[in-house]
Amino acid sequence: MRTALTIEPGKAAALFVDLQEEHRKDRRYLVEGFDAVIGNVQRLQRAARTAGIPVLHSAYVVDLAAQRARPFHPVMADGTSAFSDANDPMSEICAEVGPTDREPVLVKSDASAFAGGDLAGRLAALGTEWLFVAGVWTEACIAQTVKDAVDLGFRVALVKDSCGSGSAAMHQTAILNLANRLYGGAVVDTEGACRLMAGGTVEAWRVQGSVPLRFTYDTAARLYLDL
Repeated sequence: MRTALTIEPGKAAALFVDLQEEHRKDRRYLVEGFDAVIGNVQRLQRAARTAGIPVLHSAYVVDLAAQRARPFHPVMADGTSAFSDANDPMSEICAEVGPTDREPVLVKSDASAFAGGDLAGRLAALGTEWLFVAGVWTEACIAQTVKDAVDLGFRVALVKDSCGSGSAAMHQTAILNLANRLYGGAVVDTEGACRLMAGGTVEAWRVQGSVPLRFTYDTAARLYLDL
């Protein structure tokens, strides 16, 4: 259901997940509507920086020569990672949404931005209560990052139109599934997130009870728009 939400900027941080070149250049890993996602992320980053909200970035980078691969990790014939290989220029974060000199980049080789790094400690040190989350892919790295954030006690503001996946259906159903269990958090769009970052109040979708969003192939798109 939609309820009024206000977030104190001093208790918020913004995390941008895996916005790397391969998602707009590698035909195997293209994100549908990626240019629109990038544009929305730029708006979020401007709003966060203006409000003094800490901005953090994550990048999925796999270096099979330097680390033990996860079980069943896909490998190319030449022994390199099938995606996000450390030596592939397309693993770089897109320049227009990349970090400033002071913004940290957390490099990971797993879905969650909390995997194998110090993200939780950084957020705790910043006094973070609310974490704005945006990036790709919605059903994979975004989903696992959001779930881990909630498990660690952070409230997540999931910015639905600043996330993306391989197709609209993949993205929309992933958002709906996350919304059903986004305890303590909220689903907002980019406009609403920017208003929240500025200290305003918005009507945000927040889960009440257990699995309120029951959807089918025919109803998922409409329910996504209603969030």
